[in-house]
Amino acid sequence: MALRIGASTAGSTFYTQGAAIADLVTRSGLAGEVRVIETNLASVDNANRLDKGEIEFGLMASNWIGLAKDGRPPFDHKIALRMASPANAGPIFFITLARSAVKTISDLKGRRVAVGPKGSGMAMHVDTILGALGISSRDFIPVYLDFPQGADALVAGEIDAQFQPPIPNAVMSTLSERAEVRVIPYAQGQIEKILSEVSFYRRVTMAKGAFRGIEEDIPQVAVVNVLVTHERVNADAVHAVVKTMIENADALARMNALFKGLADLYEPLRFKGPAALEMGGVPLHPGALRAYKETGLIA
Repeated sequence: MALRIGASTAGSTFYTQGAAIADLVTRSGLAGEVRVIETNLASVDNANRLDKGEIEFGLMASNWIGLAKDGRPPFDHKIALRMASPANAGPIFFITLARSAVKTISDLKGRRVAVGPKGSGMAMHVDTILGALGISSRDFIPVYLDFPQGADALVAGEIDAQFQPPIPNAVMSTLSERAEVRVIPYAQGQIEKILSEVSFYRRVTMAKGAFRGIEEDIPQVAVVNVLVTHERVNADAVHAVVKTMIENADALARMNALFKGLADLYEPLRFKGPAALEMGGVPLHPGALRAYKETGLIA
């Protein structure tokens, strides 16, 4: 049976990443055929499908994995997830039209903001980020649209801002060509406040020219996205997938720019050991641990 990687909707960040991993591992011949599986609610669906044995791997944002392990909402029971590999730490950001009166994140108060589908990981990020800044869902108007719908609504003037997943993504690239847009910056001290309260975010810089409308480097927050598996999944299969990713991190980055920096995400293993990747208290799968030891990342 082919190994299956749960991703998200076709063309999404997770889907394109899953497709790259599947192609790389399949071509390596170490684990047989690997297929990417489309899911609707990304992280949540992937955790539930792992629990049911419908997939062997799933891409998840690290903010969800501890909730799944502990059986906290939106999960109604504990799921025996195991960490396999980091995938990327990409900026998640708010975009608006260039002419908008929204100048900083605080200006989102009272505005219409497309936050992603209801119950999605992106909507949860909006609540978490803005909540850390003292902005509740009562202070703005959340509009539950997927990414293409949100982009259309922004261009049409039906919303004031949209929350976007990590770049590069096709929706954002197309949006920046359709309209004059800009990334909404954080005010001084806001990123530091978010990082002090939320362990699964990192500070990143969106580089000038990353897409049309970014005219200077902009500090933003990023979430670490990860490849997870289940405790029941065969250790040899997990070992093959993780070792292939470690040894071909540069190739993955050439296949999909979202993997740029993957090698850097492995480096903390050298001085922190397994704890570097055990986000949300989710332990490494034994097969992954073996791969990290064999490649010298863990002594």
